[in-house]
Amino acid sequence: MTDQKHRLLEDQLQGLKKDYMKHQMSDTQLEQLRQKIKEAKTMDKTVNNTRTKSRQNQTNPIKYAAIAAAALIGLFVILPNTSGAIAHAMEQLPLIGQLVKVVTFRNYEYETDRNMADIEVPEIQAEIKPDEQPKDSIVQENLDRTTAEINTEIQSITDQLIQEFETNLKDEQGYQDVVVKSEVLATTPDYFTLKLLCYQGAGSGYQWNYFYTIDLKTGERLQLKALFQEGADYITPISEEIKRQMQERMDADENVYYWLNDEIEEWNFQAITDETNFYLNEKDNVVIAFNEGDVAPMYMGTVEFEIPAEVLSAIRN
Repeated sequence: MTDQKHRLLEDQLQGLKKDYMKHQMSDTQLEQLRQKIKEAKTMDKTVNNTRTKSRQNQTNPIKYAAIAAAALIGLFVILPNTSGAIAHAMEQLPLIGQLVKVVTFRNYEYETDRNMADIEVPEIQAEIKPDEQPKDSIVQENLDRTTAEINTEIQSITDQLIQEFETNLKDEQGYQDVVVKSEVLATTPDYFTLKLLCYQGAGSGYQWNYFYTIDLKTGERLQLKALFQEGADYITPISEEIKRQMQERMDADENVYYWLNDEIEEWNFQAITDETNFYLNEKDNVVIAFNEGDVAPMYMGTVEFEIPAEVLSAIRN
């Protein structure tokens, strides 16, 4: 097949795939999404003297919901905060166990009737409290290195989003919205997980997430395979459980749809990989997380599947 024919086929497939993505959300799904974005944005202190703005986007309900949540900020300009030299403690994020805490490294905010950026850059800091015994030196060294690597990655992600936003401002590329928030998902004696939520809208919207899990026993960033006995097949049971839950959810709600039994087989979910996003929740269960469009049409948003403990109990470390 020539490159031209291959590109044509790919374009046709993507066009068909977009048709799936145009389905409208149910009122319940749309309200849940509005609430989710509103909760993320209200992690900040309420902005005073706000006025309502409206902007319609009939073709993309995700974009509409994000704008509705952002409307509370109003029609004024907040100059970007570019200092980042001093990290301010995030009141919403408590100390994590005895080893790490999360602070706000940088805030970047900008608002007009056409452009909105609300970016919080979190930073994980390794910490030993003065009244505690020093931690194992190897664990502490690992923790220092791990937090530095994660912070560098987060700063790179947010710097890129800010750069794109400012470039579009200069080029006057129409409407755009960028939101970055963070949330501590789990705080157990053994594990810590920080979620970085990113939203970018320009005519249509897209949300994606990053998950950073640290094994507090070793100070290392946790890999999925590290949770299981050496040589154990964890990919299959996790993948089959996800398929079971997908079918169960579709059977229960006609508005729910996953690429599971689609006529175009290449779209169907087959299995997770070692690179698939995951985290451990407060029950110590594995939660597999997918971004918009990974395993379902875009209107489904980001989706997660908690794997029951009994599914993996025979192979967990």
